[in-house]
Amino acid sequence: MISTDFHDWLKLLWQVVDKLPLTLFMLGLSLLFSLLLGFVIALIRIQKKPVLSKMATIYLSFMRCTPLLVQLFLVYFGLPQLLLLVHIDINSWSRVTFLVIAFSLHTAAPLSEVIRSAYLSIDKGQFEAAYSIGMNYFQSLRRIILPQAFVAALPNLGNATISLLKDTALAFSIGIIDIMGQVRLILGNNYGIGMFEIYVTISLVYWSMCIVIEIIVSYLEKHLKKGRVSISK
Repeated sequence: MISTDFHDWLKLLWQVVDKLPLTLFMLGLSLLFSLLLGFVIALIRIQKKPVLSKMATIYLSFMRCTPLLVQLFLVYFGLPQLLLLVHIDINSWSRVTFLVIAFSLHTAAPLSEVIRSAYLSIDKGQFEAAYSIGMNYFQSLRRIILPQAFVAALPNLGNATISLLKDTALAFSIGIIDIMGQVRLILGNNYGIGMFEIYVTISLVYWSMCIVIEIIVSYLEKHLKKGRVSISK
């Protein structure tokens, strides 16, 4: 039965939003570590190191071809058993830690391709110009190439962030009570009553957060591109 009581909707919304900080915390940490790992993988593939490049290719293939839920279970259930073989006990780690590890490994794969394609889109003549004024590879990368590549990659980075946000709904599968976990608890406590209101509420929460991400990405694009003039013009 659908409730039309505004106070019921507000109560549901408050119960869901109460777990929003945890969802945002998991999103932020996973995005940070996936960007760092994705950057390293992108550099390995760009520089085409024989052994490391093949390892990166295998890693990307595995992450693309297996479901995130399977990867999450492999990290949560498999990693502690694997490390026990070398006498390292991580069973006391929090569930959030395992989730961040799994999500970071998963998201780093598409982000590495985003970073690599953005890097390759920059005119390599800019490296030569940087070398001509005394910069080394890493100085030219940090001061010239990466700022431009970041702007080029922003739309895809925004899409990856939105995908990662939606993926956090899997946190409940290992017992983490985030906003989606809270929804399932409410449904369980109410024996499924009010299912429509609850799912409408959670969809609005996710939709609102995605809109905020899109606004931030759009603002960054406009702000960072301001004043830049294409050489071809």
